[in-house]
Amino acid sequence: MEALAKIRHLKGSPRKARLVIDLIRGRNVSQALAILKFTDKRAADPIAKTLRSAIANATFLAEKQNIAIDPDDLFVKTCFVDMGAHKNRRRMRPAPQGRAFREQRHYCHITIMVSSDLPEAKDDDKSKKKARLAAGRKTDGGERKSKTSVKGTAKADGVVEEKKTKNASTKENKKSKDKAKAENVDENLTVEPTILINDPVAVMEGTDRKATAEASDVKNVQSQTEAERNETAPADEAQLDANEQLERQ
Repeated sequence: MEALAKIRHLKGSPRKARLVIDLIRGRNVSQALAILKFTDKRAADPIAKTLRSAIANATFLAEKQNIAIDPDDLFVKTCFVDMGAHKNRRRMRPAPQGRAFREQRHYCHITIMVSSDLPEAKDDDKSKKKARLAAGRKTDGGERKSKTSVKGTAKADGVVEEKKTKNASTKENKKSKDKAKAENVDENLTVEPTILINDPVAVMEGTDRKATAEASDVKNVQSQTEAERNETAPADEAQLDANEQLERQ
């Protein structure tokens, strides 16, 4: 048994009325009336009035058709709010300093349907189907999961082995490079004689060696020409002649 009740041209916006009507959708009639009683909204009283009208219509239709119905067994099957007439509903409201504010009047239509039949068991059927599908997936997917797990472990092992081989090869390459560098450095190294600071003779010999090395670096014989080499020859011969004369005397 189903019964319908409507209220039209209710003052208020449909958006505000939907906030209240959503609270009672699919609930028992007594529970819906209790919710509306303690809801602090302006649309709660008109909606409760519409719900009581729907309950009365249901009992009247049941008596008319000789059907026994308990009003407490009724539930709200459908309920919705439509937008009412708002065209040419603008009004002017007085404002401070002689001004006027324009305001829009909103209206809405509320429809509530109650039913004595039990709620449709579509949700239960869906839940049962989902449970069956889940059980089938578990049974069928056990082997799949095992196969996928084996494949995943094999792949993981292969990746780990590849990483290990790569790391070992890189370490060996680094060791070989370090050895080659060390050998090159040992070949290029030159051993210099160590000089003790406490030995003055060694220090003097070292200084003399350094001086001769610097002189040899400064005067490179290979870079001189023949004219430069024979430049001091006449002076040397004259000095030798003078030495010989002195010796004879």
